[in-house]
Amino acid sequence: MQSPLSSVSHLMDNQKCHEQTTNSRSSKRKLDDEFIVTSSDETTQQDLASHVRAHVQILDSTVSSLEADRAIVKHSIHILSELAKNQDIVNLIVESGGVSALVRHLQAPEWKELSEPRPYEHEVEKGSAFTLGLLAIKPEHQQLIVDAGALPRLVSLLRKRHKDSENSRAVNGVIRRAADAITNLAHENSSIKTRVRVEGGIPPLVELLEFADAKVQRAAAGALRTLAFKNEENKTLIVDCNALPTLILMLQSEDVAIHYEAVGVIGNLVHSSPNIKKEVLRAGALQPVIELLSSSCLESQREAALLLGQFANGDTDCKIDIVQKGAVGPLIDMLQSPDAQVREMSTFALGRLAQAGIAHGGGIPPLLKLLDSKDDRVQHNAAFALYGLADNEYNVADFIRVGGVQKLQDGEFIFQPTRDCVAKTLKRLEEKVHERICKRSKM
Repeated sequence: MQSPLSSVSHLMDNQKCHEQTTNSRSSKRKLDDEFIVTSSDETTQQDLASHVRAHVQILDSTVSSLEADRAIVKHSIHILSELAKNQDIVNLIVESGGVSALVRHLQAPEWKELSEPRPYEHEVEKGSAFTLGLLAIKPEHQQLIVDAGALPRLVSLLRKRHKDSENSRAVNGVIRRAADAITNLAHENSSIKTRVRVEGGIPPLVELLEFADAKVQRAAAGALRTLAFKNEENKTLIVDCNALPTLILMLQSEDVAIHYEAVGVIGNLVHSSPNIKKEVLRAGALQPVIELLSSSCLESQREAALLLGQFANGDTDCKIDIVQKGAVGPLIDMLQSPDAQVREMSTFALGRLAQAGIAHGGGIPPLLKLLDSKDDRVQHNAAFALYGLADNEYNVADFIRVGGVQKLQDGEFIFQPTRDCVAKTLKRLEEKVHERICKRSKM
């Protein structure tokens, strides 16, 4: 789920849970007998600027379907894409006119011959989309790329389909890179999210959730995840395009990258949208989300716990359903995760549940232990969960038995809201004890 907790860059094939990409900021790469040097040396920087301008000029001046022209354009785009992986060089590419040149090559030229195969079909367009996506990682370049006319061409690339198995890999690649570029262009940019919808980008992205290639599926889900974040019109259209059944199937995928993206899309659809939350629950999302609490992917665990907390918030029937479907045990186990964000989200979910089953499952001791956390959010969520548990008179004995009252009294709490929450919990426990004493005295 795109949220303050995380920010996903999809263009570098940074598949969370099983893959990392590292880029050297000061490196030397050899590409087709040509060295690309990135250095702080002034002379080298001047040479680099000339080098970039030369390749941009090739893109500006070479637009034809001839094999030789396609080859040189493909080569220049490859050089620029390698350079664009270094964020220190991105501005230089933009200042050299790279954006308009790359946008031009998102669209293939008129083919003079109708016969197959066409030289470097889809490869040039794929490289352009990839490079523009890298440039869009810097927010200040997002609008410039859109203003240059990138979105209609990227949406057109989303609709590509292969005619036979021979070019399927190339087509899959260009679709994926187009979806990735849309993700980065729209990242935390509300106006561009709207533009993508206006340009017709959402229906083809929803269709791609059912694409045979897993990488394309992930890229489409990643784009929809970004487009749905804090944009009600986009959320509504995604649901209206019947995305929910496919997303729920994706939750059950053995591919961790697929179920991670799917739970993220659903989380962003549900966020602050109670009507969509009801539709998601009616579509059968609850049990697959609960299953993700036991995923091998920590990111999926975190997103699933966050989503369960959202499901439970203000919905008593859903809280009971979540407990009955077996969420409490995995959430309690997650309290002891080495990952701070997993602990944070499990405490968040347990705080929204506040059911007797949490105490019976042994949840009070690990929640009390998390009051010692140096992470203010984990500490506060744990305090909030304990406050909810204190409202059930049957949990009072468990609090007392494990030394919870003393722990609450002696704890050092980072934020004033946490201190206030703990004070309310102690008062609530005191009231519950008093109520039980009064009940016994009347017997």
